[in-house]
Amino acid sequence: MHAAGVVLAGGRSSRMGTAKAALEWHGSTMLYRTVALLGRTVDGPLVVVASPGQVLPPLPAGAEVVADPVEGRGPLVGIGAGLAAVAGRAPVAFVCSTDMPFLHPAFVRRVLSAVRPGVDVALPHARGFRQPLAAAYRPDLAALVRAILEEHPPGKLGPGLLFARCAVARLDDAALLADADVARLDPDLDSVLNVNTPDEYTAARARQAAVVRVEGIGPVRAATLGELHPTGPVTLNGGPVGTDPYLPMVAGDTVRFG
Repeated sequence: MHAAGVVLAGGRSSRMGTAKAALEWHGSTMLYRTVALLGRTVDGPLVVVASPGQVLPPLPAGAEVVADPVEGRGPLVGIGAGLAAVAGRAPVAFVCSTDMPFLHPAFVRRVLSAVRPGVDVALPHARGFRQPLAAAYRPDLAALVRAILEEHPPGKLGPGLLFARCAVARLDDAALLADADVARLDPDLDSVLNVNTPDEYTAARARQAAVVRVEGIGPVRAATLGELHPTGPVTLNGGPVGTDPYLPMVAGDTVRFG
């Protein structure tokens, strides 16, 4: 889709006790997986928003890094920084946190498609919670975010301040699952599951990898392209892809070698 991808990586990870962006995920990191997943889903810029001075693990080719201008003021600042970085380069951006290892392209596409004329934000209300860090935003909202920050004294600011001043399309479970691809490939809406504690990370890491169909071989489980031991050129879901061994694999993928 003609859209941008924005990943917020600058959270303090206080409950995890270590930076979530660098947590190991099938040979790479959770941040790499999230950015690469968006990279295979949208065709616009990919931006990672980091805290000032934050050292990030390696990123997929082409990913850009911008600094969260004011540390400690909450996710609204990071959302604004990411939107400002892609303004003028894409009509819409999917914004998410770094700790969403089960994010699926079908979910991303469904949310992005809800930003239509007259809609500024497509906001899932999935699995009982509002999901501002798994939502789609118009990049020109960056100016409104700046205005909100200027109007409020220092302190953490939630995205609800933004939602109160723009047009928001709210997507509940039924609206998300009305999309045939989401219903088939992400029926439990695991896309919005994040990892905040060591126990949650352990449970997520223990899950079986997705079932992927390899032409000429059959269905196998794999979390990354490298786990399929590719030989020669690779085609993913009918289109050529590079040889990045950490390219995420998801449920419903079909891979052909040669």
